[in-house]
Amino acid sequence: MCLLSDAAVISVWPTLKKYLTPGKTLYFSHGFAITWNDRTGVVPAKDIDVIMVAPKGSGTSLRTMFLEGRGLNSSYAVYQDATGKALDKTLALGIGIGSGYMFETTFVREATSDLTGERGSLMGGIQGLLSAQYEVLRENGHSPSEAFNETVEELTQSLMPLFAKNGMDWMYANCSTTAQRGALDWMGPFHDAIKPVVQKLYASVKSGKEAQISIDSNSQPDYREKLEKELKALRESEMWRTAVTVRQLRPENN
Repeated sequence: MCLLSDAAVISVWPTLKKYLTPGKTLYFSHGFAITWNDRTGVVPAKDIDVIMVAPKGSGTSLRTMFLEGRGLNSSYAVYQDATGKALDKTLALGIGIGSGYMFETTFVREATSDLTGERGSLMGGIQGLLSAQYEVLRENGHSPSEAFNETVEELTQSLMPLFAKNGMDWMYANCSTTAQRGALDWMGPFHDAIKPVVQKLYASVKSGKEAQISIDSNSQPDYREKLEKELKALRESEMWRTAVTVRQLRPENN
């Protein structure tokens, strides 16, 4: 089972490869190394099974939900079936790690959609949107607490649970009529402004450019130091310093 980071897979592949004797199975939790093997050098021999079960979330979430008896959704794929039993092994592993449900994909589709999502709505895009709205509110005289509550706290504590459970239309139907009207009127301009960015992002992922950026940066000996510096700047921004105070005011923390 290869659960290493993408950069680490590249560094250990020469060692790992010699143990992959005929009939063995190589398992991945992400399609990166295989999809961009012209850049990673990860080219398995044809006489082994190469499979993937990719949980759709962080390792922390996977473990937490497993312990809670809940499942994290996973995609699965077979890249090579040398033994004729690769699919059976894949599904068994998916069940074993506690997948809530599994959907079929390919290594390429998983890798490209995953990198797009991480850089887009799941992480990069959401931080960009939140910080932009917070800054505009602050620039117009709103307090840090008000700007944070109207930008982040209400989203994560009130609205996300609603549309996670029943969908965006249900969430719209259960908010004020003023919020409904504004959301319906403004979702179009946001869509039109953001879609070209997503198209540019997807093209960068599909071309392998994003993979190469990750390989180059994550392979640097001072990667961790540089990463911590970037994360420290994010953590110490006014919006996320305000978050610390606001979280302490939540009823469950008092």
